[in-house]
Amino acid sequence: MAHKDTIAAIATAAGPGAVGIVRLSGPQACALAAELFRSSRPRFAGFKPYLLHHGTLADAQGRALDEVLAAYMPGPGSFTGEDVVELFCHGGQAVLRAVLDELLARGARLARPGEYSYRAFKNGKLDLAQAEAIAETIAAPTRAALHLAQMKLSGALSERIGALRARLEALRAQLCLAVDFPDEDVECLPLDALRAEALSVAADLTALLAGVERTRAWREGVLAVLAGRVNAGKSSLMNALVGRARAIVSATPGTTRDYLEEMLDLSGLLTRLVDTAGLRHGQGTEGVEAVEAAGQDLTREFMARAEAVLYVLDASQPLTPADREALAGLDPARALVVLNKCDLPGGASAAAAEESAAGLGLEWVRVSAKTGQGLEELCARLREKLLGGAGEPDPDEAAPNARQAENIRRAGDELAALAAEAESGLPYDILGLRLDAACRALAEITGEIAPDDVLEAIFSKFCIGK
Repeated sequence: MAHKDTIAAIATAAGPGAVGIVRLSGPQACALAAELFRSSRPRFAGFKPYLLHHGTLADAQGRALDEVLAAYMPGPGSFTGEDVVELFCHGGQAVLRAVLDELLARGARLARPGEYSYRAFKNGKLDLAQAEAIAETIAAPTRAALHLAQMKLSGALSERIGALRARLEALRAQLCLAVDFPDEDVECLPLDALRAEALSVAADLTALLAGVERTRAWREGVLAVLAGRVNAGKSSLMNALVGRARAIVSATPGTTRDYLEEMLDLSGLLTRLVDTAGLRHGQGTEGVEAVEAAGQDLTREFMARAEAVLYVLDASQPLTPADREALAGLDPARALVVLNKCDLPGGASAAAAEESAAGLGLEWVRVSAKTGQGLEELCARLREKLLGGAGEPDPDEAAPNARQAENIRRAGDELAALAAEAESGLPYDILGLRLDAACRALAEITGEIAPDDVLEAIFSKFCIGK
């Protein structure tokens, strides 16, 4: 991407809205915006930095395009480090497109995906890890995920990587001294000390990698499955949890043949809730339609890979041998027994189900999908199951993404190999190759060393206008 010309793009999402933004960046940003802008103030003498200017935009024939606010941010004190102008228009797509077309006709170039962030990176306004955090901020599904992205955007991950790399660079300096001046009377790092420091940095990298798994649930979401035998009220429960009629509810057994899914925000934990076909325990596929049988097979697949299984029982009906068999097959660490229809008569049945579940080490909760009774407790207990003891996210966590984690693993592998080779007594110049590779892997995280194909892969995933 060239970054010496002036680019323009619509910076707000597609679709109508109250306000839409057209953004310019580059050496001609101010001049191009001034060609269109007509101030509402009679003494207007040009854009002043970091102030909002009210006026209208006009095309080449002098016809009004829109009433706007304009903001001018001269470089290097802007997001991209270049001169930037943002035009705050009404949010209709026709309005925004007309303004953009006029700017393009006057010499601006349409920005490519991620080109504003790319220019910010190239101009030293942010490093590569922070640039990726911008995309993660935009894509964050919950406030917890947003906080994790914001921590990286603030530079927390970059600082940790920089500190670890500085330790390795200090080792490199001492290795270079040993290689370049082998016969001089200079202090040289003993192999044991080199090995110990390499292993110490590798351990810190491993701790950093642990944050990937520790925060995965908060960044990517988790899977919860509604399961149980037919007509236990799973679909009604799903509708109650999502707050609308998402699943078809019928007294006819086997109504749900396929699976339905909705996203829930459980106090910051993004949850993919799946309502599955009802199971007919102990019956196999005999007497069951092929479509329903396939749905039951899919239910079992979902149950096997879900972080939590909500196994729904009809609390108004006595437990059957098939129910007891199904409960015995549940994993207590992942399963929560939901005694639905607790608003109906049948307290003895519910008590028997609770006793049976407790005897198997299973947790249970009474609810009524019809009245809403117990739903708040169900959501709280489900959240605990989904987290699996991981707890709330560390407010200071700066967990790497997949690309960054791969670089950290590469650096750790090189350091582990260096430690093994140092123990076997290999010469310093050979050990230095391992150290160089580890430093390069860490430098790629922040973009101090970044091949063009890596940059293209990262910034091409951004939206146009960011």
